[in-house]
Amino acid sequence: MLRYLKSSNTGEGHVHAFTLIACVSSLLALAAAAECHSAVVASHAVAPLLPSLAYGLVLWSWWGVVAYCLWIGLRRWPKASFLSWRLLLLHLVLGVTVSVVHSYLLQETIAWCLRTWPGLYQAGYAELQYLNLGHFSLELLLYGFILGACLAVHLYLKSQEDNVRSIELEKQLSTAHLRALQMQIDPHFLFNTLNTVTALVEFDRKDEALETLGSLNTLLRTTLASNSPEKVTLGKELQMIESYLAIEQVRFADRLRVDVRIEPDALRGLVPCFLLQPLVENAIRHGIAHCESDGVVEASARREGRHLQLRIRDNGPGSNAPTKPGHGIGLRNTRDRLTHFYRDDYAMSANALAEGGFEVSIKIPYELAV
Repeated sequence: MLRYLKSSNTGEGHVHAFTLIACVSSLLALAAAAECHSAVVASHAVAPLLPSLAYGLVLWSWWGVVAYCLWIGLRRWPKASFLSWRLLLLHLVLGVTVSVVHSYLLQETIAWCLRTWPGLYQAGYAELQYLNLGHFSLELLLYGFILGACLAVHLYLKSQEDNVRSIELEKQLSTAHLRALQMQIDPHFLFNTLNTVTALVEFDRKDEALETLGSLNTLLRTTLASNSPEKVTLGKELQMIESYLAIEQVRFADRLRVDVRIEPDALRGLVPCFLLQPLVENAIRHGIAHCESDGVVEASARREGRHLQLRIRDNGPGSNAPTKPGHGIGLRNTRDRLTHFYRDDYAMSANALAEGGFEVSIKIPYELAV
């Protein structure tokens, strides 16, 4: 049953929940109708099956509707599963309202059946009273039971979804690691780097050639030594892209300038591993690569209260840059990973700037590394 309710598609999950609740409430209604009609027949009253069916439907279809509404509410507002005093008070008011209205509907159904089939007086229908404290307490108890069942199923499915997200995150981390490694050992990237080294040697700039080779060595060694933890300090994240930027600065020569402004407190904050790598790569590939001169990549990080503010900005053509295959995948993956780590407690924007260029801004909770 729980597997039936679990679905990655919200609409499909609601349909499954509706179908299941409708089937259960219908079975209970039919059972109540059969029991009621048996009592009518046993008392030798003259009445068809219809009043018993009407009674059974009003008795249990109402709770089916209530159960479905509670389920929709929990799925749409997950925070409602963490009961607080306000939510408990709200459910108390809802429970009282639902119980009173249902009791009134049951009493009116009995009155309608008696007016339509007077023979039901002989079956004891006139003695059925639902507008009393005893029945009201039973109704309130039933509301609490249905609420508890919905909460239990919702929390179980939520834990299963969290497990699935954790598995997906592990896959994403592996993919991010492989993607970073691919970028670094990509033949085109290596060709450009080695071509830059060759040109430096030809122009008798051996010190810069050795420095570029050292940066490439550090870049590959750092990535190969990484075990892809979920989160690293911002300082370590910056170390993993410093060598990459050093190589790109040699490649682009005067066309690329890197401006890094990081506050000391921000360096100790934790960020998802490989968070900045695709953003910096995008800034250079889709921004600076299209600049004829004066390409600037700006990276900044600062602590703002309980949040960490990160910005990657370039002065490329922005939205006017030619679109390449794969453009936007890095941003989408970054947003998905942030959603996994921080749920709704983060902000990310990626926009072309009016004065030219592109900026990615990320705001996440500040977590101090132990």
